[in-house]
Amino acid sequence: MNFFDKLHNNISQNKSILFVGLDPNPEMMPARYQHQDIISNLWSWLQFIISETADFVCAYKPTLGFYEALGIPGLELLQKTLAAIPSHIPIILDAKHGDLNTSTIFARTVFTEWGVDAITLSPYTGQDHVAPFLVYPDKTVFILCSTSNPGAEALQQYPSKESPLYLQVVQESKNWGTPEQLGLEVGTTNADVLAKVRQAAPERIIMARSIWAGGGNLKNILDAGLNNSGNGLLIPVPQDMLASQNLSEEIQFLRAEINQVREGIVLDGSSCAVWLPDVSAVNQHPLHDLILQLYDIDCIMFGNFVQASGAVFPYYIDLRKIISNPQIFNQVLSSYEEIVKNLTFDRLAGIPYGSLPTATGLALRLHCPMIFPRKEVKAHGTRKLIEGNFHAGETVVVIDDILISGKSVMEGADKLKSAGLNVHDIVVFIDHEQGVKDKLQANGYRGHAVLTISEITTVLHQAGRINDEQFLALTAE
Repeated sequence: MNFFDKLHNNISQNKSILFVGLDPNPEMMPARYQHQDIISNLWSWLQFIISETADFVCAYKPTLGFYEALGIPGLELLQKTLAAIPSHIPIILDAKHGDLNTSTIFARTVFTEWGVDAITLSPYTGQDHVAPFLVYPDKTVFILCSTSNPGAEALQQYPSKESPLYLQVVQESKNWGTPEQLGLEVGTTNADVLAKVRQAAPERIIMARSIWAGGGNLKNILDAGLNNSGNGLLIPVPQDMLASQNLSEEIQFLRAEINQVREGIVLDGSSCAVWLPDVSAVNQHPLHDLILQLYDIDCIMFGNFVQASGAVFPYYIDLRKIISNPQIFNQVLSSYEEIVKNLTFDRLAGIPYGSLPTATGLALRLHCPMIFPRKEVKAHGTRKLIEGNFHAGETVVVIDDILISGKSVMEGADKLKSAGLNVHDIVVFIDHEQGVKDKLQANGYRGHAVLTISEITTVLHQAGRINDEQFLALTAE
């Protein structure tokens, strides 16, 4: 399971957006643990914190520097601490790693040997530094964009408070990875700073830091950092609370206070935003407005995005967001329907997981039964490869979101065929082009696409959403 899913499963299960810093700081260690050698004392304290908080937090965040400061025994303590954390709770290693030369080997160590789920990184050396961490598809990085220490203000607020460097970090880092790959770390006691970051990156997870310093207003912080769904923000458990003998009770009280504010935000933001066109064009593309809408809600993003294969694409498509916007989702379904209604079939099949909502919506519109091939076969129960009712010999149209290599959709189609079903047509929303349809045809499938990436880039260029340089770079692909 990737970090993003692991985190949200835990947020849902524990009803908490709180995370705990597992920091073996001798200066913060309660007096009741100071009776053995320092490593043993710290280990007893860390065990207590984990046992008291595991049912009430969404993640743990050990700070590497504290363990390193203790030398070899400290790194051994880190290994014991990581092993003591329940496997279903994600681990964010607070490393602030910023060395370009060691990034590849460090990424391999923390992700494959230490088994952490996410890491904090410094942005100063740019995407070249971050890329080695992004090639691990089930992991996430948090980019430090703001800190609360007064000495950093001259740098982070440069050149002006209206256009500060920390917001430039936010904007630039959004081009480095998808929302599932890359979050933001914001250390601040100022709700306005958090609000500006949220406005600049509405789709990103923000890990807040330092919010308790100076008696910050929790409600203001939550109002500024949470998205309209009451999510997208991780809140630290106050460090001084971790010294309490009544830690479990205190953290439950804090969780309840936070959730009360979250519920109010969800109620206030329950209405759906309506998109209105801001440009018009002569002889415009039939789906001109839909393309602009998808771009404006960050379903279509341009930059340099590292793929699981290690390849870098100049754009990223994330159609999973459309289910949260009924206006756009309805248009996407209509565009699929224009293709599907002219095909001959008995059932629709969605490819897990991204296209399942779309396939479901089409099945309801067309009054057609739906099935789907499992991404992985269950190790219990019936162990079915195909979910839903069907009969061998029936014809199925496969629905997917985007054609890049064609590998995943053909694997799904092959599973359907192995169950005795006929598959001739594959319908996607966006075709990456680069000869993928020809590849489908060579394997016995007809490919249909609502849009191609070249159509999208042309419309966005004409509408001024991307500039000449971006357009030329994209059309050169």
